[in-house]
Amino acid sequence: MKLLPIALAMLSVAAVGLGCGSSPSDGGEEGEGASSGGSFGSGSGEGGSLDIGGGIGPGSSGAGGASPTGGGGACATQTAAASLQPVYLAFAFDVSGSMGKGDKDWHDKSLKWDPVVAATKQFFSDPGSEGLTASLSFFPADDDKCSVEIYATPDVPLTPLPSDAFAEAIAAIEPASSDDWRGGTPTAWVMRGTSGFIEAQRQQNPGKYAIVLVTDGYPQGCDEASDTIDAVVADAQAALAEGVPTYVIGVENPPIEGAPDTLDDLHEIAAAGGTEGAVLIDTGDPSQTTAAFKAAVDRIRGASVSCTMAIPLPPNGSAFDKEKVRVLYTSGSSATTELVYDQSCAIEGAWRYDEPASPTQIVLCADACTTVQADMVAKLSVDFTCESVIEVPL
Repeated sequence: MKLLPIALAMLSVAAVGLGCGSSPSDGGEEGEGASSGGSFGSGSGEGGSLDIGGGIGPGSSGAGGASPTGGGGACATQTAAASLQPVYLAFAFDVSGSMGKGDKDWHDKSLKWDPVVAATKQFFSDPGSEGLTASLSFFPADDDKCSVEIYATPDVPLTPLPSDAFAEAIAAIEPASSDDWRGGTPTAWVMRGTSGFIEAQRQQNPGKYAIVLVTDGYPQGCDEASDTIDAVVADAQAALAEGVPTYVIGVENPPIEGAPDTLDDLHEIAAAGGTEGAVLIDTGDPSQTTAAFKAAVDRIRGASVSCTMAIPLPPNGSAFDKEKVRVLYTSGSSATTELVYDQSCAIEGAWRYDEPASPTQIVLCADACTTVQADMVAKLSVDFTCESVIEVPL
């Protein structure tokens, strides 16, 4: 599975509008934010100033510094703020006895539960997770574990990260003794409940949603006809059809004689959920388990970063013209690069419209998205130009 480290810096998008009262030659260059014919990887000018606060403020202007009204015949530059689609990760976390009850040698709490929980807590409290929102559901539930409804309300609701709420919730349910561990792995039920939760939430909070399933074994403990790998595969397929991928992290049994393999079929769930394969975490060395689990979550975090952004309103109340748009990319203090428009995404480093006939969103094509996801200091900007600079197919 090709997953990438997250660009954890919030990727704000500056929409740089150019008033078109006269030709660019009247005011020098066509604005410092403009670039012509640049390709992904080549620098061209500055992308304009970034208004993190959002909106168009009095006297706000881009790098050109011209009059906002376009007085004096110059082509003025103004900035409006927008941002990439918000990301919501719904975690379903296995707390069954096989994670650490100790009834079998390979159900060793110090080798499975403790290092996995340590990495999980670190992810949720990591300042690098800022910009993400997550929820957390434990399964099996303490009561009525084979019920969709009980998993439709997560133990930790959608909460902006970083947050200590997740560590507190995990600490609250951690078994005090071997008798306190919960039994069964109702994976199908938690998948359906989580999907229902997402369906309800996205009505109020549109954005990019994903399910993150963390488990150490096959579904079992409920109705054998409905809590199966095939059933969970069907659930993942149904979620993907609604635009919600499913990532799977499988926690292996320690390398102890007699320990069964309980994870191979998890790859089917991940593939059905559109994420190619499960990430399987070896146990046996707690420090390595913690590091491997953290790396797996970080990859998921990176792959979940949205590469879609709403088209900001053009400044000064002017009408939007879909052929007078440039998309620029800047990495830190590096020179700004113009991304190429290509509705078919056949060209490297390209972007496209969601609907070319009547666009509402800008979408980065796969390789441009990969670059942005991996760039901790990435910035994007959108130029509204005076002249047509792209040709959008009918």
